Amino acid sequence: MVRVREMDAADIEAVSTIRVRGWQAAYAGIVPQPYLDSMTVEGDAGQRRQRFSQPGRKSRDLVALGDRGPVGWICFGPCRSAMPGPGRVGEVYALYISPDLIGRGIGRIFLGEAHAQMKGQGFEASALWVLCDNQRAQRFYERAGYQADGAAQDDVYDGITLTELRYQRVL
Repeated sequence: MVRVREMDAADIEAVSTIRVRGWQAAYAGIVPQPYLDSMTVEGDAGQRRQRFSQPGRKSRDLVALGDRGPVGWICFGPCRSAMPGPGRVGEVYALYISPDLIGRGIGRIFLGEAHAQMKGQGFEASALWVLCDNQRAQRFYERAGYQADGAAQDDVYDGITLTELRYQRVL
């Protein structure tokens, strides 16, 4: 069983390992392989330390703790893009689980906690972005009540343009 708690600075290396290994597993065959191969835990941890120490940051970071320490990470906060309709919208910026533990319910636990915290902060809905070709993630979020809302954006990785779809759900 896992327990969820607020991330602290001591978790940065573990979270960077989870994120980098998560990208390399989830996006193989979607994001260009040279881009995935160039990702390093050290580089990610350096960027994460800078972001984590920024005063006034509005994002929240949680870790899932298992027998071996952190096994998952979720980051969420206010929606970064304009959303149609009334009400405040939160956004799940990132959710990664150690690849060997995917499918054990950790992601569902994380989303439940993030949704509860967003709701407690006055958000009425949650949004997130999923790569168009990441069918596994799309199915996961759809089972959690998210639906694609028709918005799309492009990101470029090593000269290759990949499309992300925005998903939303009411909290």
